[in-house]
Amino acid sequence: MKVLVIGSGGRCHAIAWKIKQSKLLSELYCAPGNAGISSIAKCVNISVTDNEALANFVIENKIDLTIVGPEASLMNGIVNYFNERGLKIFGPTKEAALIEGSKEFAKEIMIKNNIPTAKYESFNDYASACNYVLKEGAPIVIKYDGLAQGKGVVVALTIDEAIEALKDMLLYKKYGDARVIIEEYLEGPEFSLMCLVNGDKVYPLDIAQDHKRAYDNDLGPNTGGMGAYSPVPFINNTIVDKAVKEIMEPCAKGLVNENRSFTGILYGGLILTKNGPKVIEFNARFGDPETEVVLPRLNEDLLEVILNVLDKKPMDLTFTDQVAIGVVMASKGYPEKYEKGFLIEGNLDNAFHMGTSIKDNKYYTNGGRVLFVLGMGDNFEIAKENAYKNVENIKCDNLFYRKDIGHQLLK
Repeated sequence: MKVLVIGSGGRCHAIAWKIKQSKLLSELYCAPGNAGISSIAKCVNISVTDNEALANFVIENKIDLTIVGPEASLMNGIVNYFNERGLKIFGPTKEAALIEGSKEFAKEIMIKNNIPTAKYESFNDYASACNYVLKEGAPIVIKYDGLAQGKGVVVALTIDEAIEALKDMLLYKKYGDARVIIEEYLEGPEFSLMCLVNGDKVYPLDIAQDHKRAYDNDLGPNTGGMGAYSPVPFINNTIVDKAVKEIMEPCAKGLVNENRSFTGILYGGLILTKNGPKVIEFNARFGDPETEVVLPRLNEDLLEVILNVLDKKPMDLTFTDQVAIGVVMASKGYPEKYEKGFLIEGNLDNAFHMGTSIKDNKYYTNGGRVLFVLGMGDNFEIAKENAYKNVENIKCDNLFYRKDIGHQLLK
């Protein structure tokens, strides 16, 4: 089979890397790809939001299956465009992807289908939003109601932090012109549950946990994720099964009932509260960086799995007992302003590329998050040791990383 992966980050590198291992694969393409992906796939310089050019490429090159990585492609209607042309693609339609594209829509689906989540109100008026925050108090959660590359969420521990977040989102329109959702603060460990979905058929992957804050000890601003690990030993199978039955399956069925049937990866960003698992957010695609620790543990052929999902075939997914821990190396200044173009030296064999470029066979920084460095092992201690050994083998003057990824596991 010929396969095209749409995307350019670490998530897409992990997807391409796993697809490359398939016995069913004949040729692998990626649009636009990145410097790391170019070593395992033919990269083509087409934007993830250029539906016409992507479809033309698929037709001209007789691509059998397209797999969508980023949310921008989904909300731009790439799946709708391909479906209209009879091209096989794995991902939700624009209508179904709204579960990620609008947090308010996601909340409405949860309320309708009795899916446990935090209480909330939505606002587009700054003064009204401030009054609500003052009435509810802190800690409180402020969310931009749209796509913000994983950065449009502020967990405000004080009233002042909440007001600043509202200024950014409603007055300064830092992420665009959209409403905000203000939610109650939920306490408990978070975990990511990604499921392959086709209509009401839900196939859960093993869970992961990522680290959102920029700096050690969970300090600093929220980011797209500074590291991740899988499995998550303090979230047992009973809790995961409960989350599948009470959250993921009702969400999939709810979207079918709304005539927005979902095909692709439904991602539940969940939290284990004293009252059981609840939803923090839904995404409509593979998580980043969770994908980079979950797919290396998947025993099955990912290409075969995706084809089975598209055909609604029953299957059991299995995962290695090995632990995966990954550390993000990011440009200094991320998630705010940062510079690009710094030389990266050393051994990148254990890294998924998130934001790199290549010139004269040398790698350079080309994004906020630059590399996701993976360590595997028979237990958490070994996996963490291997991850940080691999980090130390990479040299770049303008990269920083957290030193405490997976610290919860070793307490």
